[in-house]
Amino acid sequence: MPIYESESLIKLHIVLEIGTAYTRLGFSGEFAPRFIIKSEIRCKTTNKMRKLSDYKDQNDLYDMLVEFIQLIYFKYALISPKDKPIVLVESILCPTLFRSTLAKVLFSHYEVSAIWYLPSHLVSLAPLEVDTALVLDVGYSEAVAVPICHGYPVLHAWEALPIGSQHVQKKIMELLSSDNLGVQNLNEDVLEDIKDRCCFVTKIDRAENFSSAKPTITPCPEVTYPLGGNKMLKVSGKLRETAFEVLYNEDVDGRCLTTMILDALLKVNVDLRLKLAGNILLTGGTIMTPGFKARLKAELHKQLELPKYKHLKTENFVFKFHNPPCKDNYTAWLGGAIYSCTELFASKALTRDQYLKEERVPDWSNMRDNVRSTA
Repeated sequence: MPIYESESLIKLHIVLEIGTAYTRLGFSGEFAPRFIIKSEIRCKTTNKMRKLSDYKDQNDLYDMLVEFIQLIYFKYALISPKDKPIVLVESILCPTLFRSTLAKVLFSHYEVSAIWYLPSHLVSLAPLEVDTALVLDVGYSEAVAVPICHGYPVLHAWEALPIGSQHVQKKIMELLSSDNLGVQNLNEDVLEDIKDRCCFVTKIDRAENFSSAKPTITPCPEVTYPLGGNKMLKVSGKLRETAFEVLYNEDVDGRCLTTMILDALLKVNVDLRLKLAGNILLTGGTIMTPGFKARLKAELHKQLELPKYKHLKTENFVFKFHNPPCKDNYTAWLGGAIYSCTELFASKALTRDQYLKEERVPDWSNMRDNVRSTA
């Protein structure tokens, strides 16, 4: 037995959630991930960091995942990957190429014994002990809303938009360039730090005033951000309040963060809409920004006055948000850690022997895996 593998970890499952920006890693039954690391590896040719999502083709992705999984097992988890089961918490919209390549790396290269794929929106409800809710995940590059009814994701009602913290950071860069002469192409880590430390989601009335031709309100105080140790960057009050407006500004199709929730409600049965509206779960690191939930609730009530959504409004129609017993950025991981302790693993997991027969991963979007048996 390797010296890094303790006897207490032999029966535990690794719980892994690979996001576009960050990866959460821990073991089954734990109340929080042991590590939250960036989903990136160092390129051997350029010596620069590369995101896993920036792969060129399948072979490039395979090589990146081999190196990334090696870090997971031998730098952070400190256990042998061979014959060890793993629980993967993933979005239902995870690209087929990514999940199939990851399975190939785990089964063929590292010889794990079994993989259990868990949909992140569904398992996010496990810490709340509810089976019906509307889950909105606002991450790095996209926002996805999926209604969960009686423990089943309503796939025909999901909504997704390419908006997230990445777009907020781009907006911050644009505003910084206009306010500070000579500032351009700041490091993404710096932009993320400015977003987390300096910015917040302002109230709806102040946002409307800022968007008018002649604003009549005074912005919040500006702050100075140390840049490189010898330079101070001015972050204006307007930037601090308006950076997150990209999440609420409607696109050419009239869609934004709030319309995703309302459109998802319109797609489910009428008798479920009231219950889903009163059970909204927000997940993802972006929603941890101060003022996010209050602004989202105000925007939802504002959208209800539009003709498209006005018939949703009733006397008892109220929006309520759950407060999970953990940080919002790892709610899905915690749900995966809870599920991995149940007896479902033995019947739901994909074993290595099953995978090696056809070298494919069952997928809900593939009709081959969704045809009912006639036997």
